[in-house]
Amino acid sequence: MDHKLPKSEKLHSFGAIRRLFTEGRGGFVYPLRYMVYAEAADKMSAEILFSTPKKFLKRANKRNKVRRRMREAYRLNKTLLLASNTPRQMQVALIYSSKEVLDYNTIENATKRILENLCK
Repeated sequence: MDHKLPKSEKLHSFGAIRRLFTEGRGGFVYPLRYMVYAEAADKMSAEILFSTPKKFLKRANKRNKVRRRMREAYRLNKTLLLASNTPRQMQVALIYSSKEVLDYNTIENATKRILENLCK
């Protein structure tokens, strides 16, 4: 499996982001909050958005570090999401919701649990 994260898998369309946050469903797995919008399609595909609000981490270098850890955790575990039996097109937003910078293992475990929930 290719562990790259190309631009085609990143959510960047303003309309799609608005639809995700207005019509999508969400949940929380510490330290990540997530929003998901899924629709039927002929093959499985996913677009993802990573966000670290300035409200929780004021320093840009800390926000960037957390976003890098979130991207890496998703990139290495996206096979959990794409191996689903039902073909659908998904938009996913992962939002960091902790006031301190947590280690990579904590972020990766939360990402794995979210991806497993989304497969169901």
